[in-house]
Amino acid sequence: MLIGWVTATILKKILSGALKLAKLDEKVGGAIGRDGKGLILSDALAETAYWLVWLFFLPSILQALRMQALLEPVTALLNKVFEFLPNLVSAGAIGLVGWFIARVVQRLVQSMLVAAGADQLGEKWGLTTSLGKQKLSGVLGLVVYFIILVPVLISALAALKLDVVTRPASDMLGKILGALPNIIGALVILLIAALIGKVVSGLVTNLLAGLGFNNVLVRLGLTKTPTQGKQAPAAIIGMLAFAVILLFASIAAAELLEFQAVGALIKDFIGFAGHISMGVVILGLVLWLAEFVSKAIATASSRHAAGLATFTRIVILALAGAMALRQTGLANDIVNLAFGLTLGAVAVATALAFGLGGRETASRMLEDWSKRSKEIPTNEGGWRGG
Repeated sequence: MLIGWVTATILKKILSGALKLAKLDEKVGGAIGRDGKGLILSDALAETAYWLVWLFFLPSILQALRMQALLEPVTALLNKVFEFLPNLVSAGAIGLVGWFIARVVQRLVQSMLVAAGADQLGEKWGLTTSLGKQKLSGVLGLVVYFIILVPVLISALAALKLDVVTRPASDMLGKILGALPNIIGALVILLIAALIGKVVSGLVTNLLAGLGFNNVLVRLGLTKTPTQGKQAPAAIIGMLAFAVILLFASIAAAELLEFQAVGALIKDFIGFAGHISMGVVILGLVLWLAEFVSKAIATASSRHAAGLATFTRIVILALAGAMALRQTGLANDIVNLAFGLTLGAVAVATALAFGLGGRETASRMLEDWSKRSKEIPTNEGGWRGG
């Protein structure tokens, strides 16, 4: 035990000092982006070596104590460990070398992209907001890193020769590796669609703004001053155009990834959005018509012109709301029932008001209509009573 403790302690000190002298923590931390902060890899390796030495001395200690009941299980355990140790070392070496190569290639690709101006190009295309803190060069470098690391992990798991444990993980990584071309293709489709959508969105926004589309809310009577910035109608239409292009690209990406359910869901959403858009267009046209008709009636010389203009506007807007809801396909039965009940209630109310509240007036009007119906034209073109 004394020899084992001395040997383990000396080895721990030597290994810890050598690893710290080689600045392993700083190098590994810099490679993974942590700059050595919070890393104790050298101490962990030294501690592992310390207890491995104790594990090697354990059979000799138990034999010296003549503890045969514990010696046989420990010896069997160590034999299995020693048999598995080459596989573990091989898997660790493969993983460490592959990880190092992946990090080097990632840094190399990232540096080349930065030198080529990829980050400035990403800012020019408007990808900075969608990428967050990451830059375009960092994202592409990370993609390359995972492309290299996945087959390395598969090889490292295969080196362990533990099929029961490693086969599911290897199969999963194999499927990921097989799907990588489709994933990259889907990302390329979305990237190209985002670039095209950005260009189309800018063109649509500028064109509509040049045509005076930002004053549409003022013309419809919804606001008194036109909105500016991202809330302007032209900017909103431009963002909708960008979203539509991305949705169609998402359908192609989902089909490439064989996500049929996702593609069908996006198609249904596009169809529903089309109905909503048509309803909004109908509502906008009818709002313009209501504004035009109400202004035309309000300019009349009649003393009831203002009230009649308001009533006409309300009637047109009610019809427009029913038409818009009908077009969107939302609660068609409710819209039909509400419109029918409203029209029936107006008819019944008019009949009751005319028949009960104005019976004398109704009688005179009916009598007058009856007299006019009995008048027949003469041969000279005049009129005479019947």
